[in-house]
Amino acid sequence: MKLHDLNPVAGSNRKRKRVGRGISAGQGKTSGRGTKGQGARTGGLPAPYFEGGQLPLVRRLPFKRGFTNLGKIDYAEVNVGRLGGFEKDAEIDPAALAAAGLIKDPQGPVAVLGDGELKTALKVKAHRFSKNAKAKIEAAGGSVEVLEK
Repeated sequence: MKLHDLNPVAGSNRKRKRVGRGISAGQGKTSGRGTKGQGARTGGLPAPYFEGGQLPLVRRLPFKRGFTNLGKIDYAEVNVGRLGGFEKDAEIDPAALAAAGLIKDPQGPVAVLGDGELKTALKVKAHRFSKNAKAKIEAAGGSVEVLEK
């Protein structure tokens, strides 16, 4: 295949509709805009939420819009069961988790959750631990250290 062989897929390129070019063109006279009214004028149609003067739905249901919590902290979550791949007595911090591919950003806050089982003793450092995760890590002979946010 060469550059001169390339063609667009059949039906992907349509000819532009030339409105207002005579009655035989099929879109003459009113150019598909009907007769008179707001839609026939230039700058016509109102904004999509406009309901003809009736109070728009967006304004009738203000409680449905919600809000953005500016104080929200997005934790990278790691379950205890995923820590089993580390060696015994290994020191696990966000950088080690990122290197192992368990989280994406080593600079962001990390939360360790309690799903799964842990058999090896590990020194885990994270920004937050669930009660269940803390109990499982300590039961396996490991230690938990909470990092500052």
